[in-house]
Amino acid sequence: MWILPDLALRCRPDQNKFVCRWCQRCLSVCFCTLWGLCGWFVSSPVGAEPVVVLSAVHTDTGLHIDFDVPFELSSAVEGALLKGIALNFVAEVEVFRKRWYWRDLRVAQARREWRLYYQPLTRQYRVVWGLQTQNFDALPEALVWLQRASHWTVADSAVLAAPGQHGLRFSYQLDTAQLPRPLQIGVGSQPDWALFVQKTIPLPPLSAVEKPFEPLLE
Repeated sequence: MWILPDLALRCRPDQNKFVCRWCQRCLSVCFCTLWGLCGWFVSSPVGAEPVVVLSAVHTDTGLHIDFDVPFELSSAVEGALLKGIALNFVAEVEVFRKRWYWRDLRVAQARREWRLYYQPLTRQYRVVWGLQTQNFDALPEALVWLQRASHWTVADSAVLAAPGQHGLRFSYQLDTAQLPRPLQIGVGSQPDWALFVQKTIPLPPLSAVEKPFEPLLE
């Protein structure tokens, strides 16, 4: 790494001018290359993490949440989907009570899972959630259906009756563990398949003013 600067310092006016010019050009090329690499590492775009929109309401009937996790599939994931690979998306909620002397105590949890298919014969996308099935003509329409939920009951009201400060931890991910085994080997270190977001919010007390839900889905 220090050979070229050393050669440049050894060049004297009485030496071969060609050698000096060659050293200067090499130094210029090395400097420009290093500068370009540094610029690439600093300014190279990275996939932005989805912004989670999350709200919770505590009523007499339980704890209900709305969430929205807008995202787009990468070209690699979309290509696998078009080749017949089913994609599984999972939303998980954990309700906990804070404890100053130990770890937070989990008092409730809930889980939802969506499975996204592509049907080549009909050229439609199918989303399966529990016993519900919906077909879509375009991928963005299908993604909207599995990115949002409204008035999801995640805990019973009695669970939050105990005194103390409660919180809610929400996570959403593309579950690569459910991909075909040969495909799991290659996607573990690929950022195109890394979809995982998490958000924690404090829970409002039961005495809070209850606002009517505005459905996220039309």
